[in-house]
Amino acid sequence: MTKYAVIGAGIIGLATAREIGRLDPGADVLVVEKEDRVAAHQTGRNSGVIHSGVYYVPGSRKAQMGRAGAESMARFAEENGISLQRTGKLIVATNDSELPAMERVLQRGLDNGVPVRRISVEEAREYEPHVNAVGALRVESTAIIDYIGVCERLAEMIVERGGQVRFSTEIIGAERRGEQTILHTGSDPITADVVVSCAGLYADRVAGFDSEDDPLPYRVVPFRGEYYELTADREYLVNGLIYPVPNPDLPFLGVHLTRMARGGVHAGPNAVLALSREGYDWKSIHRKDLVDSLKFAGFWRMARANFGVGVMEVRRSLSRKRFAASLAELVPAVREQDLVPSASGVRAQLLGVDGTIIDDFLIQRRGRNLHVLNAPSPAATAALEIGAHIAGEAVS
Repeated sequence: MTKYAVIGAGIIGLATAREIGRLDPGADVLVVEKEDRVAAHQTGRNSGVIHSGVYYVPGSRKAQMGRAGAESMARFAEENGISLQRTGKLIVATNDSELPAMERVLQRGLDNGVPVRRISVEEAREYEPHVNAVGALRVESTAIIDYIGVCERLAEMIVERGGQVRFSTEIIGAERRGEQTILHTGSDPITADVVVSCAGLYADRVAGFDSEDDPLPYRVVPFRGEYYELTADREYLVNGLIYPVPNPDLPFLGVHLTRMARGGVHAGPNAVLALSREGYDWKSIHRKDLVDSLKFAGFWRMARANFGVGVMEVRRSLSRKRFAASLAELVPAVREQDLVPSASGVRAQLLGVDGTIIDDFLIQRRGRNLHVLNAPSPAATAALEIGAHIAGEAVS
């Protein structure tokens, strides 16, 4: 029998399992992952940024854990030889109408204790000579990191402490038996004293196995973020990270330009409804996943409230020319022919039945078990802090 079973070998699951092993030395800790490797989905397909915490509502888990996570994740990388570059980033207003929103971002960052400052257009162009800006913020604490490398090291540390990471093992059901939980897989069941689910794109379904008598008032709706890369001969257009002023009504930061820890310059992402929870392109359609989204009243309420933005995102998805035009608002020299397709990601966006976009981290306890229902950006940045929090709850 396993004392602790952690579902999911993304960065949250691995950080949690490592911390459980530290807090309860000698306990059996098992990480169960349906894929054949760590970081197969959200963790391994994001922008690779250590976020500063500048955007988030003061006092929220995002703000608190994101700010602390920016420091602890960078320290982890340095201590473990993982690629890290402290690039800093620019947040730029490209027209006068964006300046008030930029000032709100500045104030929020200051409220969160982030080292953010307003800079002149001339100074912005010292950092990024090709940028278009009428105003800009500079955040020095932003960095880029190899999150796959982080996950690989966390998995090694779990095993070094006597734990296990079991791949190609999908959880297809669960049942309570007294104080224990039995996890059903395609082969032998797993019996655990405590289950921690960090299932990402399947968070609501896995939590649902543990809450049949009390249905969750939430649904994961997958949104695909599509990326391009700049061609090698145009990478010189971007020195570090260039972000737009975000739409305050949405949890997405808008298309941006990012130097990657493993090389190259990423451009994106947009945000369109994915037709599968692993729908990394328009051809990937999974009937159950799509029906789950379309039958959920919360999806339609959210879609109606954001119809115009949704149409714009779909049009940009279907046209490289439109995608390039969005990037050219930040760096006017970017042209359609400068972009080559890159791997997409799918974000597990949790929605409430009333259409509310759940924007903060959400962790729910069911008996002795814990379920991470929502872990949007900056979850990778804050992973060590989230893992410490969950582990503390799990061993108490």
